[in-house]
Amino acid sequence: MLLLSFSFFLFVSLLIYAIIAFPAVKKAHLQKRIDTYLITIPEQEMEEEEASGFTDRIIKPFWKRMKKGYQKRLNKEKATQLEVRLLQAGQPFGFNAVEFKLLQISLAVILPMMVGITLFAIHASSMIKVLGIFAALILGILLPGLFLKKKAQKRMDAGLKDLPDMLDMLTISLEAGLGFDAAVSKVVSKKAGVLADEFKVCLEEIRLGRTRKQALTNLSLRLPLEEVKALTYNIIQAEKLGIGMVSVLKVQTEDIREQRKQKAEEKAMKAPIKMLFPLVIFIFPTLFIVLLGPAILQFMDSM
Repeated sequence: MLLLSFSFFLFVSLLIYAIIAFPAVKKAHLQKRIDTYLITIPEQEMEEEEASGFTDRIIKPFWKRMKKGYQKRLNKEKATQLEVRLLQAGQPFGFNAVEFKLLQISLAVILPMMVGITLFAIHASSMIKVLGIFAALILGILLPGLFLKKKAQKRMDAGLKDLPDMLDMLTISLEAGLGFDAAVSKVVSKKAGVLADEFKVCLEEIRLGRTRKQALTNLSLRLPLEEVKALTYNIIQAEKLGIGMVSVLKVQTEDIREQRKQKAEEKAMKAPIKMLFPLVIFIFPTLFIVLLGPAILQFMDSM
């Protein structure tokens, strides 16, 4: 009986303690979580901010605000056209349309300022200052566009060079029994270059849900070659009409090689005409001096 009474007293005491202590423990746990989010994290952010450099704290936020502000004022049609040009150039430096336009504006401002400061420092004449600043302004506006054009032309030349060999490998893969997507995946895994990278993007677009026609059309936009456009058109038509893909690719490869041969012959025919101007301006006068110089000197001595 005594043991039973003691057990009952201990149970009641523990129960009362639990009822009283539980809210206090819960409140302490809640306060601890609040302190963790309201005190510890800001301290960590302050430490990270102090550790970050001037670029992360000042320049990058300013650049983001400039992009957001200019994006609202940029014409959507012009932005789309510029995006296509950037894709054709391989999207240099990872720039989008807004960033590229801001770079163009920055160059149009910074280059004239640098040229003007330099010309003022060397005490150039007023006419030279005006012409120099105007030339720097034109250069700052045109230079990014010329850079994009040069990059796009370089990518197109590289793609055209790789196209026949890639079509041969694709034809062999199809003849081995692979489907078109599997054959393209096999070829791009074994080959590197501009064309292989574009076909990788094409495969990614197909995996993300786009149709093969849309993916191939986008490829011809990113790599605007007549041969690529003809290839994508023939592949789409062969799929639509049920024609064998191998025969289409063989014919396309022969046509591309024939066109490359004709272009090489055309360049060979133009070479003598292009060489004529350096010959007339630089080489012929030198030959005349070497051959006729001694005779002229002897004639002058005899006179």
